[in-house]
Amino acid sequence: MRLAALAWRYLWSRPLASLLNLALLSLGLAAMSFVMLCSEQLEAGLRRDLAGIDLVVGAKGSPMQIMLAGVFHLDVPTGNIPLQTLTQLRAQPLVARAIPLALGDSLRGYRIVGTEPDYLAQYQAELAQGALWQQPLQAVLGAEVARRTGLRVGDRFAGSHGLGSEGEAHAQRPYQVVGVLKATGSVLDRLVLTDLASVWALHGHEGDAEEANAVDEREITMLLLSYRSPLAAVSLPRWVNAQPGLQAAAPALETARLFRMLGVGAEVLRGFAIVLLLASALSVLVGLLSAVRERQGDLAMLRMLGAPAWRVAALVSLEAVWLALLASGLGLALGHALAEGLGLLLAEQQSLRLGGAWWSAWEWAVPGLALLLALASAAWPAWRAFRLDVTELLQSPR
Repeated sequence: MRLAALAWRYLWSRPLASLLNLALLSLGLAAMSFVMLCSEQLEAGLRRDLAGIDLVVGAKGSPMQIMLAGVFHLDVPTGNIPLQTLTQLRAQPLVARAIPLALGDSLRGYRIVGTEPDYLAQYQAELAQGALWQQPLQAVLGAEVARRTGLRVGDRFAGSHGLGSEGEAHAQRPYQVVGVLKATGSVLDRLVLTDLASVWALHGHEGDAEEANAVDEREITMLLLSYRSPLAAVSLPRWVNAQPGLQAAAPALETARLFRMLGVGAEVLRGFAIVLLLASALSVLVGLLSAVRERQGDLAMLRMLGAPAWRVAALVSLEAVWLALLASGLGLALGHALAEGLGLLLAEQQSLRLGGAWWSAWEWAVPGLALLLALASAAWPAWRAFRLDVTELLQSPR
């Protein structure tokens, strides 16, 4: 313990150099922690939102755009498709479930989605308050929407035309909130859900008689399909793409492509972190070598008082260990704080959910990595301290 206390005192006898080494090592570890937290949370969130969805069908366009718009609600859809497509696909023996989505309006940036109760069942959502919609212009709020807008069951609101927050409001046909969902951690938390008829009522298909005559003209935006058999993965996308105006997007393929694109950014950050760690290791090495040179007299005195050579070398190594322990704590705290800050920023943009409370199993390796780097940097200075010739030092002129 006394050796550790002496190493602590030696460490802070050069506060500027120690703080610089601590900052470099902490930043490198924070960057590594931040990359691990963000990549794991993004992957978990994307997989959670994709659960049970085997194919997304939309209007002709980019499959990636269709998946981002239909599953994660992060992009604009490629267009609308006829409502008859729903009937056709439900008649396919390879389709186990087809869930229609109708987009077009939003509430303060949160999308209003016309759909069926099966969409809630897809994510095993439960009501926290109220009930599901029973008629047009009744809405159920996701947990995040309810929290950030302050709307409650019984309140009314007007949706804005378009998927941004600057669209014209449908002030003449307000929605009534009839239910609020429990938080699921999925995309449902960021959505306002209503009946398909609500979207049609606000976009030109109004009046019972008119609706009856215009039933073939009604449109939806997308369909989320679940396969009944793995054979559907081979034939159904081909069948969809052969239909005029329809485009199939396979989430498994598009997600893999998305991860590859995101992976490039993660690799850049990881490379930056490695550069910082190597720079910090070099800085620790230079600092400890300098310290050993400055303290040759003190170390020689320790040897004369009976300290064996290994204790003198351990004293130098313990300085690096103290530095590694401090940097591990600071780096992990900074990494989580950065993840929390990014999560708050994304929440303001109604985007993906991130947070600083997530703990990655790989973070347990951070203190080990810091110790390994610090001890590797201290190896040469400790060897120099171990090989000090006390007689020569005492005879040398000062």
